[in-house]
Amino acid sequence: MHSLTLLLLLPIIGAVIISILPSQSPLIRKTAIAMATLTLLYAVSFIFAFDTSSSALQFSKIVPWNTRMGTSFSLGIDGISFPMVLLATLLCFIAIIASRSISERTKGYYLLMLLLEGAMLGVFMAQDWSLFYVFWELTLIPLFFLIDRWGGKRRSMASLNFVLYTMGGSVFMLLSLLVLFDATPGHSFAMDAMLEGARSLPEQTQILIFLGFLVGFGVKMPIFPIHGWLPLAHVEAPSPVSILLSGILLKMGAYGLIRTAFMLPEAVLSLQTFLMILALFSLIYGGLLAWRQSDLKAMIAYSSISHMGVVLLGIAALNISGITGALMQMVAHGLVAGALFLLIGLLYERTHTREISDYSSLVKITPRFAVFTSLAFIAAVGMPGTAGFIAELHVIIGAFEQWGWTVILVSIGVMISAAYAARTMGRLFTGPSHGNMDDISDLKSGEVFAAGILVSGFLYIGFFPAFTLDLMAASANNFSQLFMSLR
Repeated sequence: MHSLTLLLLLPIIGAVIISILPSQSPLIRKTAIAMATLTLLYAVSFIFAFDTSSSALQFSKIVPWNTRMGTSFSLGIDGISFPMVLLATLLCFIAIIASRSISERTKGYYLLMLLLEGAMLGVFMAQDWSLFYVFWELTLIPLFFLIDRWGGKRRSMASLNFVLYTMGGSVFMLLSLLVLFDATPGHSFAMDAMLEGARSLPEQTQILIFLGFLVGFGVKMPIFPIHGWLPLAHVEAPSPVSILLSGILLKMGAYGLIRTAFMLPEAVLSLQTFLMILALFSLIYGGLLAWRQSDLKAMIAYSSISHMGVVLLGIAALNISGITGALMQMVAHGLVAGALFLLIGLLYERTHTREISDYSSLVKITPRFAVFTSLAFIAAVGMPGTAGFIAELHVIIGAFEQWGWTVILVSIGVMISAAYAARTMGRLFTGPSHGNMDDISDLKSGEVFAAGILVSGFLYIGFFPAFTLDLMAASANNFSQLFMSLR
């Protein structure tokens, strides 16, 4: 019997267990790892019962909360949300394994990490907009403290910026939800009920509501020009938290935007060209900013703007190839960005510097680190044989079907990504050896295990994409068929 409620509760149960353990207990980290492992394995078990031929919600659970307000505890997954659930449980497992260097206030740290995992799973599984909004806001609490208490020198500014940006965007999202609630027959927050009410609204009203959602979700993706929180938060957050910020939190914004586009199709059709321009600008702008960075974490953070621009372009194409590419890019970027933040974080723990110019010839000193990092940078460029290639190919095909040769601008972003990836690998791994770097230790067995899972993931999807594509196929087709019927 597969229960989404149990999947949601597992990390929360882990947090409760940790809360009653003594502050210095060695069981704290072991409990966190055990519960993250159990959550991951339980999520994976859903694969065997998931019907890939259906676009309908599966494993649904609905418990009315307040019938007068139209709220309910409603969970369910489909081909859009299930890959995100698997990604979230995997990256939370990796992030907790990679947290060995956290030596102060470990009880609070691991408790917050498990609470964050529960909140993120709730976002992807919620089928009631009020429940979705609760989980969306709940992610802010553990993230604020994780950055503010365990972050770098500017951690207070980074955590405050992150919360203010996200809460500012959430105000627009809440206003849009309230307008939809008022327009929904029966006044319900259920996603299927709101979908019917939203589609009955005039086009101009749909556009205004969608723009509110675009701001709310666009902050989290992030897209230009509401991305200001991202570089500072990524740089100052502990590396395991950066794995979750880039690997999962950005995908929450894209996931919400996909759900909104399906709910307000006429608005999306009217704004299709605007979304395409926004996506291409974010793609190129993020790449240029990443190219200019000398701080390794800042470079990866800005590259996320570029990669999420690819996701937005796929969504804007509104066809089967585009939405499939967008979903695949969300998975690919989660694995690649997670691997890069993991590896750079491990390197920083050894050297206490993130400046590219401080490194050279690491291939002789840390060959295992060099191999994994090179593979991650190659995957970030979207080279054939990696998940990013499958994703970008689908997005380019979908965008070409919709806009023709305008999509050639995507190649500019790809070339910029290749330029800074090649430059970074060259400076890290070649050239004369710096004497102060000769005693750097290579990746240990546990670190190789964590990095190996992520690298194996994006290589497996790159060479054998059929399984992942099958998970998404029915829901992606349902999404595209809606817009085909409206054209």
